[in-house]
Amino acid sequence: MILKSFEINKVDQNINHLILFYGKNEGLKNETLDILIKDKNEILKYDEKEIFDNENSFIENILSRSLFDKEKTIIIKRATDKILKIIEILILKNLEGLTIIINSDNLEKKSKLRSFFEKEKKLICIPFYPDNDQTLSKLTFNYLKKLKISISPSNINLIVNKCGGDRQTLINELQKIECYAKSGKKIDGENISKLINLTKNHGISELIDNCLAKNEKRIINILNENNFSNEDCIMIIKSFIIKAKKLLVLSKTFENTKNIDLTISSARPPIFWKEKEITKQQIYKWKPKNIKHLIYTLSETELQIKKNINNSISVITDFILSQSSVETNN
Repeated sequence: MILKSFEINKVDQNINHLILFYGKNEGLKNETLDILIKDKNEILKYDEKEIFDNENSFIENILSRSLFDKEKTIIIKRATDKILKIIEILILKNLEGLTIIINSDNLEKKSKLRSFFEKEKKLICIPFYPDNDQTLSKLTFNYLKKLKISISPSNINLIVNKCGGDRQTLINELQKIECYAKSGKKIDGENISKLINLTKNHGISELIDNCLAKNEKRIINILNENNFSNEDCIMIIKSFIIKAKKLLVLSKTFENTKNIDLTISSARPPIFWKEKEITKQQIYKWKPKNIKHLIYTLSETELQIKKNINNSISVITDFILSQSSVETNN
């Protein structure tokens, strides 16, 4: 059954145990999700990849009942059509006290997952389309007006254009501007542009560093915290290639010296002190031959993204998650 996001009050969680969110408006998704999970005690979050790593364990865990928490909410992130086979198993089980929310990116009309939820009466399917510029401009104006921050229409347009139709991204940017304004600094077009791009660039760098260090849990958190766009995927892959080439030089040095501190101190340009620990993790995790293969794979992935930019987020997410788990130190 298809519902609009503003019809969320029609969901009866005693009957509608399985709910599909799809679309790119993460901000509106989060607002709707907050309504569904309000007053819920036990909330478990899974990435689709985690589920397929151990399907039986996942099903057992979510169906288990606690003496204290009779209600349980499961959120499955970055879901694709692959999750349908799990849903088909769960729909035959006793889901009393259980709400399962599946969060997907864009799903085309031919999507089997989308079609399944649209046709089944007890299943809920909610599309989340991007907000238009008029809606986001109004949200921006009202947000800044409450804070008594004066800003020109052209700068409002600058903020809105950077948000890709996602109100969550917009709120994140407005919060940065709010903090900046509290410091007494002037809000102008140049400063706004710098503020908007700062967090995303940091997110990209942190994502790559943790992938090279194989910190899978942190990678999943970063992917959840950032709303990367299709265009960002090109920046991610290019930045990844640059970091991989630098790591190759360090890995070769370490292979010769067998001394990690000497390897770090001899790096040119010097490694910033905050980055030393994670750089050591990366060096321990990668052999030169594996880094060479990584660089080749990155180049192939870049071509794949450029050929199919609309699917680039899925491509880069799959690539990042696969690289974080593959063995590369032997």
